[in-house]
Amino acid sequence: MRPLALWMLPVLLASSFAAVPQSIDDLKARADNGRPEDRIGICLQIAWQQLNRADKLFTDGDAVQAHAAVRDVVTYSQKAGTAASQTKKHQKDVEISIRKLAKKLRDIKRTLAFEDQPGVEKAIQELESIRTALLKEMFSKEKKK
Repeated sequence: MRPLALWMLPVLLASSFAAVPQSIDDLKARADNGRPEDRIGICLQIAWQQLNRADKLFTDGDAVQAHAAVRDVVTYSQKAGTAASQTKKHQKDVEISIRKLAKKLRDIKRTLAFEDQPGVEKAIQELESIRTALLKEMFSKEKKK
């Protein structure tokens, strides 16, 4: 009985600390008020949730709200990139995540009607420019102090 209790303790602790999904509005409030170090992860989480939401909205035929969600993806990716540049932390992780966001947006774009594609293409280009800026900063030849 005792070994079973010792085995169950970590499982119960882990389940009590499991991440509770938060609404996008709650995450946006935390991103606006949080420290730059915390803002990085929160902004990326918002970007991914909005990208998945945009994909679902495009599938359901609600292009107006889907484009608004795509704009949020770009906005919060930019905020994550800015926070990573300011803190000089997690730059590589942010760059990788933005690259994956852009790839998924390209995949979504291929399924869209022709008239819905230009907005998504613009978002992809903006994500790529954010990535490029991060890469330039990460691999610049400036001496670090």
